[in-house]
Amino acid sequence: MNERQNLRDRLAKIVNGEPDKKDGSKVFDAVIIFMVIISVIVLTIETLPNLPPFSRQLFSIFELTITVFFTIEYVLRIYVAESPKERKEYICGWGIVDLLAVLPYYIALGSVNLIVLRLLRLLRLLRLFKLFKRSEAFDLYKESFKSMKDEAMIFFGVTAVMLYVSSIGIYYFEHEAQPENFASIIHSLWWAIITLTTVGYGDVYPITAGGRFFTGLILLIGIGIVAVPTGLVSSAMTKAREEQERTTKVRKEQESKEN
Repeated sequence: MNERQNLRDRLAKIVNGEPDKKDGSKVFDAVIIFMVIISVIVLTIETLPNLPPFSRQLFSIFELTITVFFTIEYVLRIYVAESPKERKEYICGWGIVDLLAVLPYYIALGSVNLIVLRLLRLLRLLRLFKLFKRSEAFDLYKESFKSMKDEAMIFFGVTAVMLYVSSIGIYYFEHEAQPENFASIIHSLWWAIITLTTVGYGDVYPITAGGRFFTGLILLIGIGIVAVPTGLVSSAMTKAREEQERTTKVRKEQESKEN
C-alpha cells in the first residue's frame, strides 16, 4: 500500500509539480509542449496537396503516438488526484480540454463520414490550450479577468444594448432604400457589429443621408467601445502583476527565514 502511495506521490510531483523544481516535472512539461507543437505542424502540413503516400503514413504514426501520450497524461492526472473533489475539478475543468484533445482520434477510427472526420480533426486545435495550463502568463490573464469581472459584465451589457439600438436605427433609415441588405432588424445586426467594432467590411453600407449621419455617430461610439476593454485589461493586468510580485516577494522572504 505504501509503495503504491509513494508511486502516486512521485507521479503527482511529475504531472502536477512546479516547473522550477527538479523532480521531472520540467521535463514532463517540455515533452507536452513538444507534442503539441508537433501535432500542430502535422495538422498544418497534411493539408498540403499532392503529398507522397509515405508522408501520410508518417503523419498517421505521429498522430497515434501523440494521442497515446496525451491519453496517458489524461489518465495519470485523474489517477494522481489527491481527493475526489480535486479529481472532479480536473475532469470538469482542464480535463475537458485534455479529453477533447484525444477523443476525436478514437471517434474517427469508427467514422467514415468525411465531414465528421474534418470536424474531428479540427478539434485537435484544442491541444494548443494545453500550452497555457501551467503558464505564468496565462495565470496572469486569468487573475486579471477575475478582477475586472464586474466591469466586463457592464461593458458587454452596454455593448449588447448598443448593437440592438444600432440595428433598429439603421433598419428604419435604410430598409426602404435597401430592402435586400436591411430586410429586418436581425439582418441589420451584421451591419451593427462591423460598424461598432470599426471593422467596416464595406459589403453593407448606408446610401441615404439619414443612414450616413447615423452611421457616423455609431462609428464615433464604436471607437470608444473598442478602447474601453483595452483600458480595462491593461489596468487589471497591472494590478495582477503587482499582486503576483508581492506574493513572490513574501514567499521568498519566508523561505529565506526558514533557511
